[in-house]
Amino acid sequence: MQNNSEATSAAAPHATLLAYDPRPHAELLVAYCLNVQPSERILIAGGMAGLPLVREVARAVLKVGGRPAVRLEYPGQDDDVAALAADGVLDVLHPAELADMEGMDGTLRILTPGAGQVDAVDASRRARLTAARSALAATRARKKWSLTLYPTAHAAAQAGMTEADFGAFVMRAMFLDRPDPVAAWGEVRELQARLIDRLSRADTVRIEAPGTDLTLRVGGRTWANSDGKRNMPSGEVFTGPLEDSANGFITFDVPAEYGGVMVRGARLEFREGVVVDARADEGESTLLAALNTDPGARQLGELGIGSNSGIQTPTGNILFDEKIGGTVHLALGRSYPETGGVNASAIHWDLITDLRRGGRILLDGEVWQENGRFL
Repeated sequence: MQNNSEATSAAAPHATLLAYDPRPHAELLVAYCLNVQPSERILIAGGMAGLPLVREVARAVLKVGGRPAVRLEYPGQDDDVAALAADGVLDVLHPAELADMEGMDGTLRILTPGAGQVDAVDASRRARLTAARSALAATRARKKWSLTLYPTAHAAAQAGMTEADFGAFVMRAMFLDRPDPVAAWGEVRELQARLIDRLSRADTVRIEAPGTDLTLRVGGRTWANSDGKRNMPSGEVFTGPLEDSANGFITFDVPAEYGGVMVRGARLEFREGVVVDARADEGESTLLAALNTDPGARQLGELGIGSNSGIQTPTGNILFDEKIGGTVHLALGRSYPETGGVNASAIHWDLITDLRRGGRILLDGEVWQENGRFL
């Protein structure tokens, strides 16, 4: 196993402070993340606030001979659907939406965090909308896909940064301050391959931290090396734990957003793989609504371990926070098929525990990571 200093050398960005530039961001997404080929139809979906990046991605797709299909959303669009749609619209996916997704060769989702009107929307109605779109999510998951973020003013404020500083942070997190970002992601891939070499030989994973003592089994499952091709930025290894194996309890001390609502201090208790008790210091109704989306929402679809020491401070955005070196995250709901996981759900929601202060991971009883450092 590599120690934390080696993880830093692979993942820590260059010190140069850069202003955010959507063009190299788009080029990295099209060439590296999605590897767009001539004639491929690529869905580019995001909020209107991210229009500069949407345009640059569409232009990059066109330059390699692809077919961009742009879908822009206004702020609070899903909230309006959840709040105002008739039951027949809320609970039933229109066949044309599924046919459109089936006609795509790949998809890119651009997150554009913004202050919406989520406080006025009943959490259970949002859960019903998510459930209705489960077939859409399953179809998208079978194709090549990528997820990224456009640095909005709201995201900067949520992270406690100025817009300029947050834009520079996003560039560094994607290694776009490096002469060769693709080579930098290659370094991350090599580091994580060494982590996976040990993880793949483990059957039992135990997570211990204040308010946490949870045991999972992963024997026979595949660990994925998340090297920026699906999430940009990335820096994690993950698998799908055996669906009936989670036993114990865990406290998630990093805030996590769901449906526009921030959930803080979530605590879950598992018995034979199923959540049997759930509480939260803030956003508990949202947590419970998510768990009640469908039966699979009460089981785990992912166990992930963050390895990117270039991202050290929580920003309130899961795309960055779950990659923090020294953290572990669990996803309620849908498994990724490539890991061998078979849990089915309309949701996939990551919740994070920081192990850098008094936490550890044990593999088959052997301490493998302690206080965020790989031993």
